[in-house]
Amino acid sequence: MLMNKLHHLIADDRPLERVLAGAHPAVAAVLERSLAGIELTTDDGLVLLAADGEDLTALIRTADHVRAEDVGPVVTYVVNRNINFTNVCFVGCRFCAFARHRKDEDARTDTRAELLAKVQQAIDLGATEICMQGGINAEMESMGYRDLLVAIKERYPQIHIHAFSPMEIMYGSRRSGMPFREYISMLKGAGLGTIPGTAAEILDDEVREILSHKKVDVKTWVEIISTAHELGIRTSSTIMYGHLETPLHVVRHVELLRSIQKRTGGFTEFVPLRFIHTNTQLYRDGLVGEPPPKGAVDLRMYAFSRLMLRGQIDNLQTSWVKLGTELSKLSLAAGCNDFGGTLMEEQISKSAGADAGEFLPVDAIRELISAMGRIPAERNTTYTSIRPDAAPQGDGARWRSGGGALPAGTQLAH
Repeated sequence: MLMNKLHHLIADDRPLERVLAGAHPAVAAVLERSLAGIELTTDDGLVLLAADGEDLTALIRTADHVRAEDVGPVVTYVVNRNINFTNVCFVGCRFCAFARHRKDEDARTDTRAELLAKVQQAIDLGATEICMQGGINAEMESMGYRDLLVAIKERYPQIHIHAFSPMEIMYGSRRSGMPFREYISMLKGAGLGTIPGTAAEILDDEVREILSHKKVDVKTWVEIISTAHELGIRTSSTIMYGHLETPLHVVRHVELLRSIQKRTGGFTEFVPLRFIHTNTQLYRDGLVGEPPPKGAVDLRMYAFSRLMLRGQIDNLQTSWVKLGTELSKLSLAAGCNDFGGTLMEEQISKSAGADAGEFLPVDAIRELISAMGRIPAERNTTYTSIRPDAAPQGDGARWRSGGGALPAGTQLAH
């Protein structure tokens, strides 16, 4: 029933002008400003996050129109493999069900041989990227993160390594006694290609204190990300929504990312991540209740993000791990232009209760994208090489695909 309603919502084929005319004047005014290329304000963002009914329809349609204008009909994906190389962690994040204490029966840390075997498996399956993150393990050697990079690059120099959240970099820097700039430069020299913009959750210290009082604070997160950008290391950016945050927290979080991007230009993409509550301490302790059903809240977040970040971060990634493949497919009509990766391993969301699986084959990704009338295209981590498949045919072509061009600077590979 829910998916039927969502299909009806995004398949609305009325002209955009007519949809906007059906929205409340305050909402329509914000959407018109975004269509005109005017940067949205805090108050504008709050208006969008309250959109429902006809207002939500107008928001989603506007985001889809802006997506079509700014990045066109291509939806990208990356062939990658996650490696969650250790689940041992002492930080104690209350939203996490992945971490284990070192003496727990199911605590584990990959051996060097196990790590390299996972990289080999990824390459055998056509991966161009390894995404590597783990718990904060007190038994890690002072140069442990560097040594992981060296081990991989010595055997597999061609693979791109997308690794180590700002929390991991903060910890590695402290263990090594090196300042952030020097430490990140060392990791770059050892083979680090890009950094996941995770450990962000909500960039508000009061919220972060409740989520995890040991976690990297906002100032340090921004410093690490900005330093990486200044050193020529690009990063993704994320938000975790659906827990303790208010709409104002969400808007300010996105505005902070937007301000960093204006200064550094280092973000490759923005990835909204729905909070998975089932097995977390936050939920067990009653600090969060049952989340709203999947659907409208997620499409609203994606559409809001597309408009708030217009002109700064072009690539908006859906999360099939958090939403499931059907809702992620529908999010392509709410501003998304990237389907993420094949993953092959995903333990963090799975531990919290996500049930979408750990591996999505390339053929399945292409079919989901084509079903929405978009053109699937394999990309590299930094979106500098994009190889589109053929234009969609048959039933998929009935969905709105939009026009437009690829992002500036994209190299088309044949």
